[in-house]
Amino acid sequence: MAGKPVLHYFDGRGRMESTRWLLAAAGIEFEEKFVTCPEDLEKLRKDGVLMFQQVPMVEMDGMKLVQSRAILNYIANKYNLYGKDTKERLLIDMYTEGMADLNELISSLIITPPDQKESKMNLIRDRTKNRYLPAFEKVLKGHGQDYLVGNKLSKADILLTELLYMVEEFDASLLANFTLLQALKTRISNLPNVKKFLQPGSQRKPPMTEEKLEEARKVFKF
Repeated sequence: MAGKPVLHYFDGRGRMESTRWLLAAAGIEFEEKFVTCPEDLEKLRKDGVLMFQQVPMVEMDGMKLVQSRAILNYIANKYNLYGKDTKERLLIDMYTEGMADLNELISSLIITPPDQKESKMNLIRDRTKNRYLPAFEKVLKGHGQDYLVGNKLSKADILLTELLYMVEEFDASLLANFTLLQALKTRISNLPNVKKFLQPGSQRKPPMTEEKLEEARKVFKF
């Protein structure tokens, strides 16, 4: 029997959090080996397990998986969260690429210079309220089903739920006019595996703080 997936990253959300969400939603237990100092990262590089000399990296099924979206696609495909055919996979990819854009925009706020933060926050509010959330609300309204694609749980629903929690942390009022998205968030959150992941003490990571950012800077030297 294959062992649990092992996730190599720092102890924070970053580019690994969506992988944590997807594995948890699929009911897959995983271990984490945190990169806590430059020496940890250098060891992984010298061991030849980082194809592009960077993390995240996931040990799984006898492979060393790198590149966040490739990792997500592999997990989604393996655990039947990637649609039933090419058309559904295209839709899932289109939607999740849009989610990734907004996720990265929100995530970048913590590293935004103080004199630019207000402008960045206004941009996040505008893009959230007028570009991304209306698009996903329209998808749900258009087909009237419980899930984004094929009326079946997919990585798109899981990653959208992750994103909606991020939006809520940033400014909960942004969700007010999107009743179908609120309903999807509740629906996915109540799935047993996701509900467990959302409980205190799980492997879900809290929002990035200045302290965590400094830890990451020391490891990754950015």
